[in-house]
Amino acid sequence: MHSPPIEHEHDREAVAHRLTNKPQSGKLGDFVLGSIDGTITTFAIVSGVAGADLAAGIAFILGLANVIADGFSMAVSGYLKARSDIQTLEKYRAIETRHIEHCPEGEREEVRQIYEQKGFSGPLLEQIVDTITSDEKRWIDAMLVDEYGFQLDPASPMRAATVTFASFVTIGCVPIVPLMFSSTLGADQTFLLSAAATALTFLAIGAVRGKVLNDNILRNALETLIVGATAAALAYGAGALLKNIVGIA
Repeated sequence: MHSPPIEHEHDREAVAHRLTNKPQSGKLGDFVLGSIDGTITTFAIVSGVAGADLAAGIAFILGLANVIADGFSMAVSGYLKARSDIQTLEKYRAIETRHIEHCPEGEREEVRQIYEQKGFSGPLLEQIVDTITSDEKRWIDAMLVDEYGFQLDPASPMRAATVTFASFVTIGCVPIVPLMFSSTLGADQTFLLSAAATALTFLAIGAVRGKVLNDNILRNALETLIVGATAAALAYGAGALLKNIVGIA
């Protein structure tokens, strides 16, 4: 029977390096979110215009305007969320600092019960409590993680905004690039080229996500493609329906 593959080494040096160089999962989340949302919303516009049988130039203008405006909106949202996470962390850090100053024994009891729930008891439990509470920063950090469930290294607001905006605009432009050749290719061929480029983009984004997360690459690629294709189908259907309702010639 074959042993399952081991993702990384477990000698002392490798463990120390891994713990001091933790993966930045937030960067992946910002990139994937920006890329998928940018591509979906832009291709949805292309699909809606195609469904309404409007000129490719309209889709290009609307798509480009959407990429810039919606990308900025998402970047601001990401910035504010990351900033809020930092402010919330600092708020509770101040609370724990005040509690340790005024109610040290009560805070020690919280540490004791937290680690008791983790399975420690007796002299070892008391040793853990003494070790944690002997350093105020370590004590506060432990309470922030174990009592409130915070991450001690929240994402940088500016980095979150930059990654989101860059991925949204860069990847989100893929569906509208083929529209620049509509006068040469014709409307139908241009839409098919846009759809093909968008599908490949969805597959690539999903594959990157699966690779970074060490998950099934093919499944992640297909899941992302299905989500994008569903959004495009809905937009195309909406365009076709509205064309008949409003009587676009």
